[in-house]
Amino acid sequence: MVRIQVELGGRGTREFLYDCVSTSEINQIRMDIIEIANLQSKILCLCLQLEPRLVLLRGNAKAIPLTRALSDAKAYVSKDQVLHSRPLSPYALRQHIQKVERECVEIHQLLEFSDINQLQQIYGDVELLQEDSTQLWWARKELLTGKELCDYIGRNEKTKIILKLKSSYSHPT
Repeated sequence: MVRIQVELGGRGTREFLYDCVSTSEINQIRMDIIEIANLQSKILCLCLQLEPRLVLLRGNAKAIPLTRALSDAKAYVSKDQVLHSRPLSPYALRQHIQKVERECVEIHQLLEFSDINQLQQIYGDVELLQEDSTQLWWARKELLTGKELCDYIGRNEKTKIILKLKSSYSHPT
């Protein structure tokens, strides 16, 4: 497996690990990485929006499961996963989001949500990456669709590389 460290936002603002074989198509890698980055963004947005509300509910037994679910989700998407060599899984990311959403539904009135649909409005602030405008860069080169990863790095399955995820409207640093 090739270990890819993905950086978003310059200088490691956000990062995560992704594993694939060297013969993987660049397009599939790009789609997988965008999915993981977007799920990571949703979790970070949930944490940003819900944690201040939970401070007001400190000590409330009904808020404890949501606090725990948010804490688990936040820990899963943190840079610490890179330090501990743990790649992120889209499945696990979706599970964390669903758990937080389930807990929010249980206590939506305590969170001062007028209705359950207000939770979906939180995602309105999330800037999601689009497949048609996101590029992968390695060694100051764009990885082009239609090629395989081994066209850039060779067929070594024990390679570790750092990819930068960029919007097509910005240039790599």
